[in-house]
Amino acid sequence: MSGTVGIIGNSDGDLPSLVTASGLRPIALQADQLAAATRTNAAMPDALLVDVRRDRSALSMIAAIKRRYPAMGIAIVAKSLDPDLMLESMRAGVSEAISEPLTAAAIQAAIGRVVVHQTVPVESRVYAVIGAKGGVGATTIAVNLAAALARVLNDALLVDLNFAAGDAAVFLGVEPRFTIAEALENTHRLDEAFLRSLVVRSRAGLDLLGSSPRIAPGSIDPARMRALLDFVTRYYHAVVLDVPRMDSQILDSLEQATHVLVVVNHELPTLRSAHRLVGTLKKKYGDRVGVVVNRSDQTAEIGLEDIEKTVGVKIRHVFPNDYRAAVAAINKGQPLAESTHGRLAESYTSFAAELTGLKPDAPAHDSGGGSGFFGLFGSKRS
Repeated sequence: MSGTVGIIGNSDGDLPSLVTASGLRPIALQADQLAAATRTNAAMPDALLVDVRRDRSALSMIAAIKRRYPAMGIAIVAKSLDPDLMLESMRAGVSEAISEPLTAAAIQAAIGRVVVHQTVPVESRVYAVIGAKGGVGATTIAVNLAAALARVLNDALLVDLNFAAGDAAVFLGVEPRFTIAEALENTHRLDEAFLRSLVVRSRAGLDLLGSSPRIAPGSIDPARMRALLDFVTRYYHAVVLDVPRMDSQILDSLEQATHVLVVVNHELPTLRSAHRLVGTLKKKYGDRVGVVVNRSDQTAEIGLEDIEKTVGVKIRHVFPNDYRAAVAAINKGQPLAESTHGRLAESYTSFAAELTGLKPDAPAHDSGGGSGFFGLFGSKRS
């Protein structure tokens, strides 16, 4: 085992030699400096070892350190593992404890349990899916896109941010024990083991961080949301967010999104809403904002070209209309993207491949004829 271990509060001076004997490189640190906003990630050790045998005051700084560096594993060194100390440490974000007598083997084992190994390349992508209007099928697309990405990339995480009435668990046929509420309430103690305990694996091969009715729309802390997204991208090649369009706090917390996908259909009320929503999102996220058309109808009076001109951005993908197949998949709790048959199932797979760049772009859609409905909003094209 190799790596660096930051040591805090070791007045006896015995920990550096034990850490070295365990095959790790010790670095002496001060808790207040580590928690300071000016410190950069470049100087961060792989884990922290906090000596509380003589002085427990350093524990008051651990929560602040965890908030700044949620992926960092922290262990304490104590004379004995008394219940009060364990409870205080756990609340601060400590995930491992070592008691006397100290040995190099014990330190190596404890650090090995808290060190977080980043298993995902830095090209991890985040896809935010937002319905321009209720009932356009945004959750259907989010679930199936996540399932398709899981097939293409071998792993994916779906995060259901529809706190009041999230249905992603139903779509996947799972019953999460924990939800995003626990994740947001504990961003200071996030580590790989804690994350794995929060998510539930579906039969589709993707993980779900489910919605929670305990969180009221508009009540989340954007900083906690950003910290959570920053953390989960270290463990998944793809993260799909099912985003409620009416929650401004969440809409303002999507800096990590690689693509912000607004779901529309051929209906005029939806396009009116999409025109406003896309305009707002583009001011913050620029060219990352795109549109996908769900339940496309080639005979619709409002054509695809009209949609582009009305909304003001190019269409990224068009999903064909197969309502019966989509509903049947929902009722089974089995994403349609798992299937290899049918135009709609193939469309999800091709879009996932297009987004990840793992095969040539999907065929361009038929732009159809213009009907002039975009004139109601003005001709604006990105």
